[in-house]
Amino acid sequence: MNIRKVTAADLKLGMLLPWDVYGENGALLVRKGHMIASANQIAYLVERGVFEDGVPAEAASEPPSVLRKLNAACLELHTLLQAVSQGRPPVDFRRKLDDIALLVHGAVDLNVDIATAAVLHNQQAAPYAARHSVNTAVIAMLLARARQRSRNDVMTVTLAALTMNTGMLAHHQRWHDSSAVLDQADRARMLAHPALSVQLLRAAGVNDEAWLDCVLHHHENEDGTGYPHGKVGAQIPLLSKLVALADRYCARVSERSYRPVMTANGALRDMLLEARTTLDTNLVSLVIRELGIYPIGTYVRLINGETGVVARRGLQSTTPHVESVLGPRGAPLEVFLQRDTRNALHTIREVLTNAQVAALDAPPLRMAQVWGRAALD
Repeated sequence: MNIRKVTAADLKLGMLLPWDVYGENGALLVRKGHMIASANQIAYLVERGVFEDGVPAEAASEPPSVLRKLNAACLELHTLLQAVSQGRPPVDFRRKLDDIALLVHGAVDLNVDIATAAVLHNQQAAPYAARHSVNTAVIAMLLARARQRSRNDVMTVTLAALTMNTGMLAHHQRWHDSSAVLDQADRARMLAHPALSVQLLRAAGVNDEAWLDCVLHHHENEDGTGYPHGKVGAQIPLLSKLVALADRYCARVSERSYRPVMTANGALRDMLLEARTTLDTNLVSLVIRELGIYPIGTYVRLINGETGVVARRGLQSTTPHVESVLGPRGAPLEVFLQRDTRNALHTIREVLTNAQVAALDAPPLRMAQVWGRAALD
């Protein structure tokens, strides 16, 4: 391959770089897959950048995308569960749901960082009920794998997460959009939804008792204060507990009309406090180990004043890799800067809330700008 200088003809707004771009001193400037978002970025790369001239950009094949897999899963699940909740399950319901579960597994296997970041940054891709179930499936799958459960158990928690709220699908979006407290009738519907979900799934031909147990018990608590049966501790199946933890995390970091969205690490801290009473302490610790103290996708401010997004795990949970998107004075960076937070100049000073991020008046973040081609929507 030949090393050649970047020219204006190589670049256009909105394109994803088909190669890594280096400075003339050999330092990496931007990774393959970075999205060109402004004319200033083009000028910067033309002035400083070189790359290995191999396959031309036009010849690059369309890359597989985590977001496209997850978004397809959301839309297909929305259509499928609508039919089931109305008592009209398709004859090939199980095959269709297996295909959706495999889309989720494929997304996680392609890039787990993007899949977990999507829980925070892909919240407008589909109706809430379907999106929340897919997000919960992603996290539940990670937890089951971390517990070294069998492939059958991993599939079980995935299917349970996808179908856990079938019994309240008719009301879920309305509850999500409303700022009012649930009235007595809606409260009764919510408390009944695990059992109704099981009933609808049985009517659709599901007879896998482990899957149905997960759905039935995903709102039970360690101290017996949950529903529908008030079970305690060891009475609650382990796989149900994994789905329940994933459900709670994803619900807390989702935008809701009736409460402020929580930061990801705030949600984990909240769950750790609950572990004193309602949650399994060891399993909450597992969630924190798997997602990290600073979960992927979290907005943070560094000690040097830059604002960035946690892009991937570091060697330790306290030192993730961050992509800085705003400079110390709040100005958008034309090219995002990769920061290793082990460096004393780039340590994390604080986690930013959604309100703090909105106050920065920063340009909207597209996931492909941070995670590249596999995060195309």
